[in-house]
Amino acid sequence: MLSYLLDLTHVIWCKVSGKSISGDLSIRRLVQARTVLERIRPIDQKLKYQIDKIVKTATTGAVDADDPLRFRANPAALEAESGDESTGTVDDEKGEQGNKATKVYRPPKLAPVHYDGDETEKERRERLLERAKRKALNTSVMEELRNEFYDGPIEIKDAYDSHKAKQNKALQERVQYEEDNMLRLSLSKKEKNLGKQFGTMSSLKDLTSFGDFSALDADDADDLRPPQKKAKKAYKKKWGKKGFRKGRR
Repeated sequence: MLSYLLDLTHVIWCKVSGKSISGDLSIRRLVQARTVLERIRPIDQKLKYQIDKIVKTATTGAVDADDPLRFRANPAALEAESGDESTGTVDDEKGEQGNKATKVYRPPKLAPVHYDGDETEKERRERLLERAKRKALNTSVMEELRNEFYDGPIEIKDAYDSHKAKQNKALQERVQYEEDNMLRLSLSKKEKNLGKQFGTMSSLKDLTSFGDFSALDADDADDLRPPQKKAKKAYKKKWGKKGFRKGRR
């Protein structure tokens, strides 16, 4: 660059002095230097960021912690600790090193959980009250009331469930067999669980239980009705596990 400026100054001086520049060697050097500068311009633009960063570091003496080019892999962190690896014995005759035992990577068994440590007592009460109201509004009784007093058209959905259809068919065959042979078949534990799962077994408890609607009128979580505990069966105290009275043999 310095030689280019010197040759350029010499050409300007010759023109100002009225001298001829024809055949002057400075013209050839200027053409060569200009061609080189035009060729290296894209390289200069690519290295401009690195050069500016190095100059800034040398001037200020500090490295920018938010520099994107500093976010790179750290090979030192990939090395196993000395206590986590075991080296094998070295075979002196063959001159081969023993293989280091590597451990299989096992991801941590952690699941994302909502952190409610910063939740205040007021927010907790509001959350419990909102959940209780939502539960009360989603009961079957409230659904029937909404459908009864709703003036708009009601959408009727019909979905086919192969598992439920199979269970209903088995139930119909069972009822038909009981009516034809005038006998009652006992249900196994597996059949009872399947009946409860697919909703094929009904009970009078569903007709008399309307759910807890106290949350709709409650203004605070303290006004909610506590859940009722199931009464323990008395025969468990009177009878043992195998059906024998306690104290008698």
